[in-house]
Amino acid sequence: MKNTENPFKFGSIVEGAFFTDREDDIKKSLEVIHSSNHLVLISPRRYGKTSMIHKAVKLSGRPSITLNLQIVTSANDLAAEILKRVFKAYPMEKVKQLIRNFRFIPILSLNPVTNNVDLSFAPSASPKPLLEDVLMLIEQLGMKGKKPIVVLDEFQEIRAIDKNLDKILRSVIQAQNNVNYIFMGSQESLMREIFEQKKSPFYHIGSLQTLEVIPHKDFLNFLKNGFCILDKKNAPALAEKVLAFTQCHPYYTQQLAFHFFNAYKNNPHTTTEEVAEIIIRQHDIDFERLWMSLNLTDRKLILDLISVSKGGGYVRDTAIPTSTRYSVYKKLLASGFLIQNRQGYAVEDPFFARWVWMRRQG
Repeated sequence: MKNTENPFKFGSIVEGAFFTDREDDIKKSLEVIHSSNHLVLISPRRYGKTSMIHKAVKLSGRPSITLNLQIVTSANDLAAEILKRVFKAYPMEKVKQLIRNFRFIPILSLNPVTNNVDLSFAPSASPKPLLEDVLMLIEQLGMKGKKPIVVLDEFQEIRAIDKNLDKILRSVIQAQNNVNYIFMGSQESLMREIFEQKKSPFYHIGSLQTLEVIPHKDFLNFLKNGFCILDKKNAPALAEKVLAFTQCHPYYTQQLAFHFFNAYKNNPHTTTEEVAEIIIRQHDIDFERLWMSLNLTDRKLILDLISVSKGGGYVRDTAIPTSTRYSVYKKLLASGFLIQNRQGYAVEDPFFARWVWMRRQG
């Protein structure tokens, strides 16, 4: 038993046996990927969209280029980062031949140890022809082989990178026929502005898909199968206790299940509450820093939501106008403190919510 591998994983892309069943979501994504359309995927942070798309792309059997726009600093940097990933997905000689036709030739350097290509464009290079050349290079690769998939994560950052970047990208993408794009984002309001407002260059550019929490039944079966390794008889009850704490949030469910599995393996009398408190103590300084970064209005509304989750009612503060309340909710959604679900708003991190509640209760 001591050498039993933990069946739960969090903090990185989850695949294989660690991946929780999202068959319907993967099927919907593949239907779009296998068509001539693009996919727009929206879900809160840590809901597993990256792992889900990673699996869908892998199942497609096609070359892919993935970039998180949070690491991009300019339009020129975007062109360079996409091109770096093209070199990883395709043979170097094939890509180098196509680069010869670029209007601005990049500066290339090869790491002889890792075989990774580093490149940059001259700062004076105009971003529009750079992006046109890089994206049309991908189009050319798609004409001569399997249709590539370009995954742009945290796409809501596009407007922060360059105010004209959405127009430039749209002008190129609409002229392509041999590339599928997947635009992913975690800030729903911003993503809907980009893809649902008529004045936006990306209005209705792709099929919209939203990722919800994993259904309770599916997650229960997944956890139950994992805990069966340790205790077949009590596995259903152990799985229920984990979900009761995390409310099916994909990331935090995997996190609590992982630590609970290890603790239970060493001591079958361990409870999920005890394990959750250990995790909370480990993050005490981080949670205090988060709490102190909030202003008083933020704190009042977060306490309000936690009170509701504990079975209490809303403690409406008449000093906070309704308009202010919803603007604060929007801000806290954007910063990742809250998520929005069918029931309304909720604190994103159940461990942080428990930390706040424990402090409040003394």
